[in-house]
Amino acid sequence: MRVSWRGVIGLALSVVLLWWVFHDTEWDKVAHALRQANIALVVLSVAVATMIFPLRAIRWRPILDPIAPKLPFRPLWHATAIGMMANNILPARIGELVRAWVLSRETTVPFSAAFASLVVDRVFDGFIILMLMVLAMFDSRFPANTLVAGRPASNYAGSGVVVLVIIALALYAIVIFPDRLVRVYETFSRRVAPRFEERGRVLLHSFADGLSVLRHPGRFTIVFLWALALWLTQSLAFWIMFKALGITAPFSATLFVNGVIVLGVAVPSTPGYFGPFEIAALAGLKLYSVDDSLAVTWALTFHVLSLVPITVIGLYYLVRSGLHLGELRDLRR
Repeated sequence: MRVSWRGVIGLALSVVLLWWVFHDTEWDKVAHALRQANIALVVLSVAVATMIFPLRAIRWRPILDPIAPKLPFRPLWHATAIGMMANNILPARIGELVRAWVLSRETTVPFSAAFASLVVDRVFDGFIILMLMVLAMFDSRFPANTLVAGRPASNYAGSGVVVLVIIALALYAIVIFPDRLVRVYETFSRRVAPRFEERGRVLLHSFADGLSVLRHPGRFTIVFLWALALWLTQSLAFWIMFKALGITAPFSATLFVNGVIVLGVAVPSTPGYFGPFEIAALAGLKLYSVDDSLAVTWALTFHVLSLVPITVIGLYYLVRSGLHLGELRDLRR
């Protein structure tokens, strides 16, 4: 089996980060915290965390409405579950490709438009996460004068907002000036790779169609509100697990920790984001003076248990669809 260089880098980075998290861990304290955990709240936390996946499917519908109005929930949910499962057990983070491919297989939505809609999906995620992190910093319980790598934490949030604004402007440029973009591509392609000209033209037009939700203020608002509900649900799941393990940090801490984890898992890693998730959780909880052993307990408990339901659900739908893991793995080629 061929191993990609990205997979090797991801594996190596995960191993290093896991070693960094665990090398000073007092495992007797972790075991004690697990024995003292409120099992009912642990189960509730995992159940609430699993709800973000149907919320993703619901949010996907208005993004796709301009090119495929009123898509039924079922194919959106199946594609989402299979895609999230793929992220958990397959290398190269191909979950988004899988989501788009499964949806295009079960509906009339072209793959390129489905994939473009997921770019919009992630842009909304990034904006909401940064917004919630900034709100957490306004809470009086946020650690004063917190420095991250020698800089105030608020500087990172501000930089992230600037990046998101630039991305949003670029996406709007694609939506508003698709023909101009295609002409630039055609000029470049004729000189460099003429055989890709027609295929690229079709892909760019489909990509612009997938971003067309940005043209409609009403639809934009609906997607924004669903995105807000999704990430507040995730934060609620975090907070319930805080309570289950006896962590006394405020609810606003979950908004900040959530953002730190999302930024952390953006780096290359193994399937399931092992390593980046744990070290990001530890870093975020340290700001709120959570004991290292308790932070590690929370990170491991939430991370491992929250992966199980959606992985099982995704595998179930994969089997019912007649697809195989090998077909999904081949998508990255």
